[in-house]
Amino acid sequence: MPSATFFLMPEASEGEQNALICDKIAELYRKHKRLRVWAQNQAQAEALDELLWQRPADAFIPHNLVGEGASTGAPVEIGWPQTEPGSSRPGYALFNLANEVPVQAQQSQQLYDIVPVSDDGKAVARERYKHYRARGCQMHTVPLISEQK
Repeated sequence: MPSATFFLMPEASEGEQNALICDKIAELYRKHKRLRVWAQNQAQAEALDELLWQRPADAFIPHNLVGEGASTGAPVEIGWPQTEPGSSRPGYALFNLANEVPVQAQQSQQLYDIVPVSDDGKAVARERYKHYRARGCQMHTVPLISEQK
């Protein structure tokens, strides 16, 4: 049965939110080893790509933007709606940061998504939640960052 986890985004600047998302990408990479990140737009994808390159050497996450790098893809791929969806990559977990549910969600057994702080963002996230639930996903909602931080 597929599983969908929604992360509750804390109140923070866009830069702080992207840094927190990169921390979550690193955590999910360590858990799954293969992750497709679906950004809201190219600017967010490139910002996440740059932040991941800035991680310390001992915390490096092998990644690239969709279409870059080897044809077999990197363990972490970052795409956005205007990129080609790419071939099916069995075993990749999907971390959706976009407002819409990407096509790749149908290919993934492990889905992650974000609940923004804004009321409008929450309303759009509810629609994605309904979509995943209708697909038969086991649903979870947790804070993006643990209370320990």
